[in-house]
Amino acid sequence: MALSKRQWFVFMSVASAMVSVAAFPLKVLSTPPTPEAGGVQQMNILQAIVLGFVQGMTEFLPISSTAHLKVVPVVLGWGDPGVAFTAVIQLGSIAAVLWYFWGDLTRIATGAFRAIAQKDYADYDLRLSIGIALGTLPIIFFGLLIKRFIPDYDNSPIRSIGAIAIASIVMSILLGIAEKLGKRERDFEQLTMNDGLLMGLAQSLALIPGVSRSGSTLTAGLFMTLQRETAARFSFLLGIPAITLAGLVELKDVLGDINSTGIVPLIAGVISAAIFSYISIAGLLRFLKTKSTWVFIWYRLAFGIAILGAISAGILKNS
Repeated sequence: MALSKRQWFVFMSVASAMVSVAAFPLKVLSTPPTPEAGGVQQMNILQAIVLGFVQGMTEFLPISSTAHLKVVPVVLGWGDPGVAFTAVIQLGSIAAVLWYFWGDLTRIATGAFRAIAQKDYADYDLRLSIGIALGTLPIIFFGLLIKRFIPDYDNSPIRSIGAIAIASIVMSILLGIAEKLGKRERDFEQLTMNDGLLMGLAQSLALIPGVSRSGSTLTAGLFMTLQRETAARFSFLLGIPAITLAGLVELKDVLGDINSTGIVPLIAGVISAAIFSYISIAGLLRFLKTKSTWVFIWYRLAFGIAILGAISAGILKNS
């Protein structure tokens, strides 16, 4: 049974409240996380679970998990957990995608290998696999450029709270235009390799915090005449290689920098992210079968405006 817009709005409001309620005693009673020599924030277990919740509930909604993982802990006085911690707990979200789409993934992989063996290069599963591979290339390319030319990306102005707010507002406007103009004609069986490349280019925009990987790909999908659920479903599959690679790249650095007492919170964050990501995936796909994306558009707009207002009022530092 699909959730109504009102029910979904209440759900998101309750989710936000749960983050605040869960985090409040930690803010008051616990020692704030401290950075290690390598720059990795040390989270306690409860803080890591809360951030896993934030990651899980926002990774696949078009509202930017990176933005929320940056803003929520800063608002709560915990400090920025950093790019590395954020990337690693995203592995929990990948586990959830694999769990949820295991049937689809095995079918696509089996079909693609069978098509190669039979030299049936027009096979749908093979073309879909190639489309996902092509769609992964842009974010790898631009990610490597960032690694090469912005070595201190973790502390760069592009990751400031103000920049995140502006990105959120801009993407809410673009998603609104896509919702208005998108024809929503094509379903999952009508995807092409070109769709993979175009959505991959849109996915690379998520390297800018606040853009949202899910939001940019869903927006692109609507502009490309895909149905909402089809665009979201393909976005999830397209995100598997990208998020996995980002998490594995950062995992090595995190494990090298973090001390033994930080391993348990990291694992707790990953598990928390996996559980809540699964809930988020199932809820979003059910929601988009019958509902539009306007609730997310207005949420993103309000989120960005609220942050800019807090910065202007001196409540938040634009760091």
